Amino acid sequence: MTDHVDELVAQWAAERPDVDASPMQIIGRMSRIVDRLEAELLVVFRRYGLGEGEFDILAALRRSGEPFACAPGELARHTMVTTGAVTKRVDRLVASGFVSRSASDDDGRGRVVSLTPAGRRIIDEALVAHVENEERLLSALRPADRRALEALLRNWGSALGV
Repeated sequence: MTDHVDELVAQWAAERPDVDASPMQIIGRMSRIVDRLEAELLVVFRRYGLGEGEFDILAALRRSGEPFACAPGELARHTMVTTGAVTKRVDRLVASGFVSRSASDDDGRGRVVSLTPAGRRIIDEALVAHVENEERLLSALRPADRRALEALLRNWGSALGV
């Protein structure tokens, strides 16, 4: 069975036999898979009126445990985006009524982002749908293949520093 990436690599082999294009066999497929996964995940997020970034903020707050509140800098670390991106996402979530901002009890100058009851309901519902969707997306892989892929990706990510 051949795919689009095989065709590209074969074309490069014909046009530039001096260049080993074999890395494209992995990187090209990973890129195509990531694009497809992002599109498939977004379908579920949109059902709940969320984008990927809003889901990430709500999930980070929910994972933090009671009282489901974090400083913006903490959210940036948990979601791996800049504090500026966190601010934009939080602004949208405040407008939706899913989070609130308040002054920090520890530092009057600091701010805290908290999950509202509506935000907790929406992330609890969206999380279940999200995990079911991820399971659907992985269903073509046998359990042993999933474990092997997890290990490979963990090792590769570690080598890349991510």
